[in-house]
Amino acid sequence: MKAVILAGGYGKRLMPLTSKLPKPLLEVGGRPIIDWQLSWLRHSGISSFVILCGYLKEKIMSHMDRIKKELDIDADFVIERTPLGTGGALRNARKSIGDDTFMAINGDVLTNLDVKKLKLNGSMTAMALTQLRSPFGIVRSEKTVISRFDEKPFLRGYWINAGAYLMNHGIFDYLPTRGDIERTAFSVLAERRLLRGVKYHNVYWHSIDSIKDLEEASKDLRSGALGRWGRKAA
Repeated sequence: MKAVILAGGYGKRLMPLTSKLPKPLLEVGGRPIIDWQLSWLRHSGISSFVILCGYLKEKIMSHMDRIKKELDIDADFVIERTPLGTGGALRNARKSIGDDTFMAINGDVLTNLDVKKLKLNGSMTAMALTQLRSPFGIVRSEKTVISRFDEKPFLRGYWINAGAYLMNHGIFDYLPTRGDIERTAFSVLAERRLLRGVKYHNVYWHSIDSIKDLEEASKDLRSGALGRWGRKAA
């Protein structure tokens, strides 16, 4: 099975860090984001990758050429000449992805969720869901008496898209030429009950959207939040 990494965005919210470096190459915990992703997926048994590039594509391609041998993986590249959005980028890569079931992951996600739990079960796409964590600390009180503080707890009953998907090749019939997959294909699949959600409890997950995210995730990863994968497959 192939894994597709969506790595073509500008990373505008991380400027000026992304003015000369694409977001997937920003270091988190001493390693580029894409290295953590490749190690995670390689650890899950995936060794064939398709990297969807656009902004500063040459730097991503050069980096991949250096680490493919270390991780014992194969990687193809599909280039966006103009921004296509996540849905358009996947559609643009149809020939390289092929006709088999495949993984797709957003290029700014760090996680250790178990890929093998993603099952289609007749759906077109299985979407990994992770619990929503409050961005703020929660104050617990009994009437007017404050009893304790919970630091950024998970909000029970609320789930978010983890940016990791198992997709049937039939997904290409739903993908737009240009546009984000969340606003186009997924809306249609949900209406037709062809989008399956797989809930993950007690896993690490962090998207990198800001400098604060970089700092928080770096602290987490240095403390071993993702496990000891190393640069080569276990």
